[in-house]
Amino acid sequence: MKNIQVLLASRPRGPVEESNFRIVETDIPKAGEGEFVARAHYLSLDPYMRGRMDDSKSYAPKAVVGDVMVGTVVGEVIESRHEKFKVGDFVETRTGWQLYGRSNGGGVRKVDPGYVPLSAYLGAVGMPGVTAWIGLNEHGRPKAGETVVVSAASGAVGSVVGQLAKLKGCRAVGIAGGRAKCDYVVNELGFDACVDYKAGNLDADLAAACPKGVDVYYDNVGGPVLDAVLLHMNAFSRIPLCGQISGYNDPDALTVRNVRSFLINRIQLRGFICSDHMDLWKTALKELGALVHEGKLKYRESIAIGLENAPKAFIGLLKGQNFGKQLVKLI
Repeated sequence: MKNIQVLLASRPRGPVEESNFRIVETDIPKAGEGEFVARAHYLSLDPYMRGRMDDSKSYAPKAVVGDVMVGTVVGEVIESRHEKFKVGDFVETRTGWQLYGRSNGGGVRKVDPGYVPLSAYLGAVGMPGVTAWIGLNEHGRPKAGETVVVSAASGAVGSVVGQLAKLKGCRAVGIAGGRAKCDYVVNELGFDACVDYKAGNLDADLAAACPKGVDVYYDNVGGPVLDAVLLHMNAFSRIPLCGQISGYNDPDALTVRNVRSFLINRIQLRGFICSDHMDLWKTALKELGALVHEGKLKYRESIAIGLENAPKAFIGLLKGQNFGKQLVKLI
């Protein structure tokens, strides 16, 4: 038996290509003293990984060319010389795009697949869910009766944002690409409305969906969508800035013209990173886990099969081809 790894072969210039990755076989690692080895079951693919592939300054260390591509997995401990982890434990680790990973236990979370499905710990009950919870509660600060708009509404973060907003008594409006995604957001997730940005009527459709304006805009995409929403923001509204996926492959796409709205509406724009709020993770995860366990928080997954298909699935994610949380099933 061998370990399979996906390495960062080169830094992309423009859109990510499969040639930016290299798949290799290596020996399965052995646990040293104070370490364990886990077999990954699911790999999480997330937009932040695109930024880690670049050589530019960011909020986190860049991925190293020639190393295993950065990422989080959930899996099962198969060998342990660590006092807190035993064979058979299920864990969430940051061991990257590979089948077998070795860890010293730092930053590792034990998970219970009997409480919520194992894959959910990479989505609604994982980093994306926590990102949604922190951005909405800490920086959006919605009040009952307010209108909360979220872009990429059918995705891993946006879908949680809208459902949490509904639980707080808000009007939840999504923005997504395509009728199928919009129908899912309204009919399955319970949003009050969803605007299809691909339909060509973004401004008019936003006005119809938000008759009282926008109090909180949770931005995952930036660019033309942010520009359009700015025209509908209310006085003293808030924008938690979570992502800018529309410009990850093309930074020029992030141009914003309606800057005047920030001044006349006294909008508070706050960029945030969920790792800046580690003190809130325990509270967020407890609430999110309970909501999923009780069936009050729904989610959807796009699952690629096999580690060799991770690069293609990641490229699709950056193009919006996923529906819900993008995962790779490894076992």
